[in-house]
Amino acid sequence: MNAIDIATAMIARTLAQVFNPLMIVGIAGAQGSGKSTLAAAIKTRMNNAHVPTALLSIDDLYLTKAERTALARDVHPLLRTRGVPGTHDIGLGVEVISALERGVAAALPRFDKGSDDRLPQAQWDHAPTGTRLLLLEGWCVGARAQSIDALEAPINTLERDEDADGHWRHFVNATLAGPYQRLFDRIDCLVFLAAPDFSVVHRWRSEQEEPLRAAGKGMDDAALSRFLQHYERITRHMLDHMRAQADLLIELDAARAVVKARETGATSPVPRHDPGRPAR
Repeated sequence: MNAIDIATAMIARTLAQVFNPLMIVGIAGAQGSGKSTLAAAIKTRMNNAHVPTALLSIDDLYLTKAERTALARDVHPLLRTRGVPGTHDIGLGVEVISALERGVAAALPRFDKGSDDRLPQAQWDHAPTGTRLLLLEGWCVGARAQSIDALEAPINTLERDEDADGHWRHFVNATLAGPYQRLFDRIDCLVFLAAPDFSVVHRWRSEQEEPLRAAGKGMDDAALSRFLQHYERITRHMLDHMRAQADLLIELDAARAVVKARETGATSPVPRHDPGRPAR
């Protein structure tokens, strides 16, 4: 079976056991792992099965360009680059979920990477009325913060040269430990696409850049290497802890083929607000 078949089957079984109005499935994985493709395919299959389904990427929750410029000025220049915790509007994501829980056709934010800014609300998509399933996908969805001790030593040249005092990585980690957990705690079921190791992420992400390079817009190898260093720390941390945390672990080889898949039973398929639900 492929990742789409495996994940869709697990979601369908879990959906039958979750009786709250909205079930939220998180889909996480390193850059280039195929999580966006997987989420889109699941959305199509579930809608075809008459399960009203919406898809929200954490990328669409990015702060506006003006907000990130202010963050880079006031906190740390590295926050000008979108993607790490601290560069998303988590409150907006929580508002979307609350609207979906009320059964309304909620507006789904959309971010335009070409202009590096959020689209006007008039250009946002809308979830189906009575949405039963929300797919929340993104590279850091479900991530947990590291210990303070783990932040002390830089893990790459970006951290060593541009975050020598650790202020940026401490800010990112604190934000992940706080506001982001408000969003991730709403997840009922978490799917993780596990890369074999971090070294393959550069090649996967480079493949995504090839069409842009052909159009004269993509990053060269040096720029891509620096770009990925923004996400290396959390990606490596997720490759370690997600194997125990995810409800469905799909292990991939370097060609993105499924090597192994297993349901870990990390959480129980009970309503989010049920007092018996285990805490993440």
